[in-house]
Amino acid sequence: SKINLVDLAGSERADASGATGQRLKEGGSINKSLVSLGNVISLLAERSENGNKSRQAFIPYRDSVLTWLLKDSLGGNAKTVMIATISPADVNYGETLSTLRYANRAKNIINRPTVNEDAN
Repeated sequence: SKINLVDLAGSERADASGATGQRLKEGGSINKSLVSLGNVISLLAERSENGNKSRQAFIPYRDSVLTWLLKDSLGGNAKTVMIATISPADVNYGETLSTLRYANRAKNIINRPTVNEDAN
């Protein structure tokens, strides 16, 4: 058994956070990983919606370390829970909308977990 706990918070917009230097660079890396995760989620959701007809479609798990680490949880033999937290503040409208779109795509992914049994 394996458990992955990932906190994707911290993807603030660079101008809103006022980040500079190393923090700005780290924020850019986080955002690249989140874009890769979004692409993987979209492709897996599309595959699930099409009843695995597009099973041969390439899922780019290796585009980021984040998606590579979450490969088993996202499209594999696993039960997965994603919690999307949002803000009611007007100033965070864009981030909230983006989070809700992310969650809406993720809810369409259908994993079919099975019990792994040892033959011995």
